[in-house]
Amino acid sequence: MNYQIVAEEEKLKAFIEWLPDLQADEKYYVCLFSRKKYSNGGEQSNEEAQLKRFVSNKERLLDKIRQLEIPLGYWKLKSGEAPQNSLALYISLNPRSLRKATRMMGRHCWDLMQSEKFNIHAEALSCIQKSKARTCYIDFDIDDKSAPLDEKWLDAEVGVDNYSIVETRGGYHLLIDPEKATGFRKKNYSDKKWYQAVQKKFPIDKSGDQLIPVVGTFQGGFVPKFVKRQTKNF
Repeated sequence: MNYQIVAEEEKLKAFIEWLPDLQADEKYYVCLFSRKKYSNGGEQSNEEAQLKRFVSNKERLLDKIRQLEIPLGYWKLKSGEAPQNSLALYISLNPRSLRKATRMMGRHCWDLMQSEKFNIHAEALSCIQKSKARTCYIDFDIDDKSAPLDEKWLDAEVGVDNYSIVETRGGYHLLIDPEKATGFRKKNYSDKKWYQAVQKKFPIDKSGDQLIPVVGTFQGGFVPKFVKRQTKNF
């Protein structure tokens, strides 16, 4: 028996195809977490452990995700084995720049030598995580499933094909293309204040350049899915 990361492969493949195409120095940053709140009967807890993180291009992403499906019990926590229903896979929708990360890593190497800390692999991955290449989406994390997001309002405020919605275990991720939304607002409202309008309209927990659960994989037993998917533009 192995851990299951992929829940619906066709949905995962469609998600990967939908991701922005990468430029020469770009990769996607991906993390596998074990989150206690997913495995303890719904009890609220922010305790989590990062089990694995890696970077990938689109062509190898499915294979790298499949490589996470190791025998049960081999993902370890300080308290023992990571339960299957605690696992959740996340990705940075905005590509990461290896060029920026290399420059950042160069500045950090001397600090690592001085501190006698030589975990250069972990440091390199941290630099990649911090090195956003470009902003394809601004992510609004909404931890509330009491009502579906008002798509008619979003169509009017940011434009019909300028956003996507991913339903997750605890709510939604509203993903807005900032360049297209700003252009829509300037054309129809003579301003750029769509960001403030979205913040006022929905119960936003966090926003910005964030990790989101991967569509088609398990998130604590739930399978994230598109509610609305923007036509690929990148």
